[in-house]
Amino acid sequence: MESVFIQPSVAVLISFVIAIKAYRRKSLDVTGAVAGFIVMTLHFAISYRFGAILLVFFFTSSKLTKVGEDKKRRFDAEFKEGGQRNWIQVLSNSGIASVLVLAVWRLAGWEDKCLDGKESVVITSLIGGIIGQYSCCNGDTWSSELGVLSDAQPRLITTFKPVRRGTNGGVTLAGLLAAAAAGGVIGLAFVLIGFFTTKCVFDVALKQLLVIPVAALAGLCGSLIDSLLGATLQFSGFCTVRNKVVGKPGPTVRKISGLDILDNNAVNLVSILLTALLTSVGCAYIF
Repeated sequence: MESVFIQPSVAVLISFVIAIKAYRRKSLDVTGAVAGFIVMTLHFAISYRFGAILLVFFFTSSKLTKVGEDKKRRFDAEFKEGGQRNWIQVLSNSGIASVLVLAVWRLAGWEDKCLDGKESVVITSLIGGIIGQYSCCNGDTWSSELGVLSDAQPRLITTFKPVRRGTNGGVTLAGLLAAAAAGGVIGLAFVLIGFFTTKCVFDVALKQLLVIPVAALAGLCGSLIDSLLGATLQFSGFCTVRNKVVGKPGPTVRKISGLDILDNNAVNLVSILLTALLTSVGCAYIF
């Protein structure tokens, strides 16, 4: 019973401190900080593991967003100092997981469950979806933020033709490796925290280590899905006035690729949904 009161209180405290710091460091604007506080509180209040993987995603992606800012400013038409995110971006990157977290709580209560299909396929699938969500988000961020800094020439994922840096759907080997590593970090955080918060029989506990390669694969898969959507359903063009790749057509813009159907937030949401679904099914089968 103590966790019913203590854990939510700890969740509020941690989330408040982090939201304030993120706002002051320009990682989040006011709306993003409020949304982040609500989402983070929800995750930590229900499971420290869910809160931990959210924090790993937030901290690593925020740090990498600030790496090489001078170089990114030259390529990114929508560059923001510190990579400042608003409430739409926060919910795009955590909304699906928040729904899944609530579903896990509804079924399992305050008990932190291992991935074990023999005990509950539904709970295992839901937790797999949460892992997939943050592996995808982290993979996409690491791939984008580190890939654009690579000296390698990006290639459009649909044709493998060379494209300018910042083109939606442009990939590099470094970016894809970064996506897999980013997913693996999410899986590692989930497993390490789980050693302290779950109680499983030995063989089930040992099998939890498979979360790390599953999450790495989810990170890579999410990045590939994001790139495919970006190359086909998201417009990219080169503005001859700004001398940058832009995401909207115009009189001074030469089209590079993609239809003007989805914006960046929509691409992220669809790729997250698909990756979460695939990871959910995969975890139900593996565990």
